[in-house]
Amino acid sequence: MTEGFKVVDAVVNIWTAEALSHRPSWTDEFFVGKVKGQHSSAGISLEQMIESMDDANIQSAFLVAAKAGRKGLPGCYHMPAEVVAEAVAKYPDRFFGLIGIDPFTGMDGVRAMEDAVTNMGFIGAHLYPHWFDLAPNEARYYPFYAKCIELGIPIQMQVGQSLIYSKQHRCRSVGRPIYLDDIACDLPELKLIGSHVGIPWHDEMIAMAWKHENVYMCTDAHSPKFWPETVIKFLNSYGQDKVIFATDFPVLRFKRTLDEIEDFGLKPEVRRKFLRDNVIKLYGLEGRIK
Repeated sequence: MTEGFKVVDAVVNIWTAEALSHRPSWTDEFFVGKVKGQHSSAGISLEQMIESMDDANIQSAFLVAAKAGRKGLPGCYHMPAEVVAEAVAKYPDRFFGLIGIDPFTGMDGVRAMEDAVTNMGFIGAHLYPHWFDLAPNEARYYPFYAKCIELGIPIQMQVGQSLIYSKQHRCRSVGRPIYLDDIACDLPELKLIGSHVGIPWHDEMIAMAWKHENVYMCTDAHSPKFWPETVIKFLNSYGQDKVIFATDFPVLRFKRTLDEIEDFGLKPEVRRKFLRDNVIKLYGLEGRIK
């Protein structure tokens, strides 16, 4: 258990009925069939989500206004920033927003990202490279990365294997963690977070987090009981300041995920850093998450 402190979940999908109206038709097929998720296709209220968070001792969650796919591709959807911003405004002590980016929107997209941060309260950026079939070290992303530095915000991006989201939507795995090396060498000030553990190239993700001061690993989307041993060892030793917790709810459930982490027997100081302190420091939320 997490006695003495409350947890912060760095990646959560908003699952209200309104939010689901913006998601693609393959949502049920993927979450039930592929990842065996236990979600409600009718949606759940913010209050129900908060109840589940409370049951798991989770204080705050970062909601993603995802941009997934280039327009015209099967399965493309963009979660409106307003949907997340309204949830954050309603429960500002429980939710924070991450704004998705679409590399094909160019400077219009960069300006939209800046507006989301400066005028709508978003605290970071978010990217699914495989949805755009464009590796994260490609030039189209760099204006967004430069603006993240200017705004002082981190950017999360999925690294590792992508999945087959539907029979009509097969994404190439363009997000190998080693590509973060190019970005971090070019833009060492950029705070980069590789999510989804980096599996099956998790050792590349460990190497990048160890090599670069501003590169971090996020552990969402993969059940802890299936994490590779090298990930657990990194977390519990020399990587204890470079790993942050997340579920990617509803891919993973809040309480079950934390219960599985307890089985690792992490050092007390490591457990607190991983489940709370690292992400608060990374996002500069010391004065907002008590």
